[in-house]
Amino acid sequence: MSKFDVGVMQGRLLPKYKGNYQAHPVNYWQEEFPIASSLGLKCIEFILDFEDYEKNPLMTSVGINEINDISKKNNVYVKSICADFFMEAPLHSEVKEVSNKSKEVLITLIKNSKKIGVKNIVIPCVDKSSIKNEKDLDLFIKALRNITKQVEHLDINLSLETDLPPSKFSFLLKMIDSKIVKVNYDTGNSASLGYDIKEEFAEYGNLISDIHIKDRTFKGGSVFFGTGDFNYHEFVKCFNTINYNGPIIMQVFRDDEGLEIFKKQLEIVKNEIIDKI
Repeated sequence: MSKFDVGVMQGRLLPKYKGNYQAHPVNYWQEEFPIASSLGLKCIEFILDFEDYEKNPLMTSVGINEINDISKKNNVYVKSICADFFMEAPLHSEVKEVSNKSKEVLITLIKNSKKIGVKNIVIPCVDKSSIKNEKDLDLFIKALRNITKQVEHLDINLSLETDLPPSKFSFLLKMIDSKIVKVNYDTGNSASLGYDIKEEFAEYGNLISDIHIKDRTFKGGSVFFGTGDFNYHEFVKCFNTINYNGPIIMQVFRDDEGLEIFKKQLEIVKNEIIDKI
């Protein structure tokens, strides 16, 4: 399909789990691998939810073995993780018990991820876990510096997804100053926030290690790809100026069923983005 690993956000090819728009599909996550393979996708970006995180296969040796087995069987691999856990329990929480627990969970996740070949762990700092002020910023920088010192040798990127304006995001990256702290670029979130793609790529394009493809309206939610405010023509131009070697993850609009609406958007993304980069 592409010289890049094109993949899907976990659960997008399956019926919703407990009605959630995005969640790890407990007890039927295995079903997504053969479907992804049939669509020519190379990877699935796993989700680590806050709820029942201990039962997630990413957190147990049995689960890690099962992921490895099913990946090899279908030739579809887990190369990235969207750690939504940290939206509910931010690393920069002012509550010590929360932040300390989150650090422990992240370090365990990184160590387990190494066993399945993960290259990027996306840490969302949006919505509930948004960095809202200087205190949040200071706490987050201290937390990341502490963690990176312990795990840099494992060479797994911590790809930050934030709603910070480009210049402030760039400042955050410089302050943490770690070779494994990178950027998750979410096309829909940037469109919703009204950020300028050229400015974003100028500030940190060379640090992007994981890309989420979706469409959103300005100040609004996800919509069928191509009907929102994501300027994919400008994105392709900017993308082609950087030396990118990470995955391209389809996190597109979904309905209750998931699969058919995904297929329609995959064709559009192939034509408008994948074939042009």
